[in-house]
Amino acid sequence: MKSEPVIAIFDVGKTNKKLFLFDENYKIVFEKSARFIETVDEDGFPCENIESLRLSIYDSLSEVFRLKEFQIKAVNFSAYGASFVYVGADGNPVSPLYNYLKPYPEKLSREFYLKYGGEEQFSIETASPVLGSLNSGLQLYRLKKEQPEVFNRVQFALHLPQYMSFLLSGKACSDITSIGCHTGMWNFEKNEYHAWVHQENIASKLAPVEPADKVFQPLFPGNNYKVGIGLHDSSAALVPYLVNFSEPFILISTGTWCISLNPFNHQTLTTDELKNDCLCYLQYEGKPVKASRVFSGFEHEQQVKRIAKHFNTDVIKYRNIPFNRDIVALLRQKYPDPLSATKESAFGSRGLADFKDDTEAYHQLIIDLVFLQAEATNLVLKGTKVKRIFVDGGFSKNNVYMNLLAMAFPQMEVFAASMAQSTALGAAITLHKSWNSKPLPSNLIELNYYVSTSYLTAK
Repeated sequence: MKSEPVIAIFDVGKTNKKLFLFDENYKIVFEKSARFIETVDEDGFPCENIESLRLSIYDSLSEVFRLKEFQIKAVNFSAYGASFVYVGADGNPVSPLYNYLKPYPEKLSREFYLKYGGEEQFSIETASPVLGSLNSGLQLYRLKKEQPEVFNRVQFALHLPQYMSFLLSGKACSDITSIGCHTGMWNFEKNEYHAWVHQENIASKLAPVEPADKVFQPLFPGNNYKVGIGLHDSSAALVPYLVNFSEPFILISTGTWCISLNPFNHQTLTTDELKNDCLCYLQYEGKPVKASRVFSGFEHEQQVKRIAKHFNTDVIKYRNIPFNRDIVALLRQKYPDPLSATKESAFGSRGLADFKDDTEAYHQLIIDLVFLQAEATNLVLKGTKVKRIFVDGGFSKNNVYMNLLAMAFPQMEVFAASMAQSTALGAAITLHKSWNSKPLPSNLIELNYYVSTSYLTAK
């Protein structure tokens, strides 16, 4: 039997670690998931078990190389950002993989921003809101200040996708999608590393920047395959849309965070946008992507539990609530102000006893979340010629959410987009010319159009 050509993609999230094999039509023909128990750093703070991840990559690849029905032509990686692996001269980590949720010392933060122009100016230059350890460049600054002996042992600071690539190729490199994601390291105005990276001798710890479609020869044994350099997960998820659509669009990627990504907004971030949690990414071709985000997926999960408890129902019910336009019209009269002064929706302050039933309460929850989403999306929409909004992830399957979003953007074409594993797919497409003999399919993304027949606007 002839082996089928495939690409292997390691897709590493904070919780789930997955391996996919895509065929030449970008259909998933094999998948495997793993979850690791976290370890702790020297301060007892939870962090990624980097040794378990390393062994899992080797074991999983060995397993799929043994599958006679597949011929692995290439391997690539997508992973969460804001996480450095500090590699020593022997190629092994010299410290834990510190968690980006670890609190950042206030004194060190004040010292840094005072030295480099103040929070506001620095954030505008680097398109990075002040996010503590989520600004991964500041993790390097912290290592230098708090553990100079460890810092001196670092040969390369590799973002997590590039570390995984390094494990298979032995080649250390940096990737623009990881560097350009709220690291505080990239000067978006000058399109180069920010001056502080050189002044603090951080640049000496950074590997050469390679293009997203760069491939290396492998060190890890197997058939004759290529090793990609990996991508930051948010940027990887955008790739299928960029290769399929040339007309300007916004992608709302929904999950725990709902992130509005506008690859067609190249305006410099303003102070107000930064205060409202806007930032810029660099997509795989090195162009800026303006983004805003809200914590709606998390809030939806918490409020659904609250509704289910109050009305004595099961949370599973709310996965498939039909959209009811009459209920929406009634609620818009009853609760004319859906806006909140905080970054959470107004629903958390509403009394559930005021609703006739759980369906009514759920519709109001989504109304409130959509208004929050519309405010965030409008931040990156203004001043551009975007006429299409694509929604992927959990909310794209929510009929109430999608109808209300279409009502909130009556001047736009609003689509629910679905595809298999957009992050992994993006990492696969990036290496297309290095492994795939077929042209890129034009049907990678399935779209479902939601038409607005009435407006949902704040009164």
